[in-house]
Amino acid sequence: MKLRSISIAFIILFAFSKANAQNVDLFSEQSFDQSPDITTGTFKSTRVVNGQSIENVGTGVLDFRISHRFGALSQGGYNLFGLDQATMRLGLDYGLFNRLTVGIGRSTYEKQYDAFLKFRIIRQQDGQKFIPFSVSYVVSSMYKSLKPLPTTYNPYISDKFSFAHQLLIASKINDYFSIQLSPILVHYNLVDSVQIPNDFKSLGISSRIRISKRVNITSEYFYRFDKLSGYYNPLSFGVDIETGGHVFQLHVSNSNGMTERTFINETTGTWSKNDLCFGFNITRAFIIRKPREFREARW
Repeated sequence: MKLRSISIAFIILFAFSKANAQNVDLFSEQSFDQSPDITTGTFKSTRVVNGQSIENVGTGVLDFRISHRFGALSQGGYNLFGLDQATMRLGLDYGLFNRLTVGIGRSTYEKQYDAFLKFRIIRQQDGQKFIPFSVSYVVSSMYKSLKPLPTTYNPYISDKFSFAHQLLIASKINDYFSIQLSPILVHYNLVDSVQIPNDFKSLGISSRIRISKRVNITSEYFYRFDKLSGYYNPLSFGVDIETGGHVFQLHVSNSNGMTERTFINETTGTWSKNDLCFGFNITRAFIIRKPREFREARW
């Protein structure tokens, strides 16, 4: 059943690709008036593995994203080392303006809906106006629609929401190496007891190493300053492969969540116990509006 869902995902992606034969760069000149001094290609995708990267979707470009996470390798041969279990997220990211990307998604994991805004505050650039790093702000909301177990408390809709605020501070050191720091605050509207805080602070560190023009090695790690008992810090490694309008991201992680709340705060697996999950992300970019149509709305 799970393998069939993967096949369906590839069929959908192939159909979309045939419908739009033109290869579209995901960042497809993010700015129609962009200075040649502006640094581009800090990362190959808008996500490093699970976490947001500094990259924005190009103006007028729609990024259709399929994310798959399998079960832990430690489950052994009976569950085909995790391949019998899978969760999926379907997402749409759209470049409204030069510096602003909006996105929505739906995950089978805890039946979550999510939405985010990503705004580029500072752009790295060379030349006379030298700026050695880029800064973006991301705000996201998550809604857990999974039905709760019967209790004496009937939760309000607002209780099922959580939110995340993060700054992305990234620098493309050279063509072969990029690094990013991500201070993050995750807020739960409702927690299990009064002893548990509603706000959780963490710091992410991500990197990209270029192997060839179209292949990059990525990594990300999130250290939690405020911790929920029974959960662990997520560590992930991946390979990005760019093929025209597609970006394939293959990775291994001890987390199978795909929202900030789940992969940062609620990772149940550890590398030491071989609780590793194989996964992949596939993106397909489509030009919805050409940049010249936004000339009256420059940022």
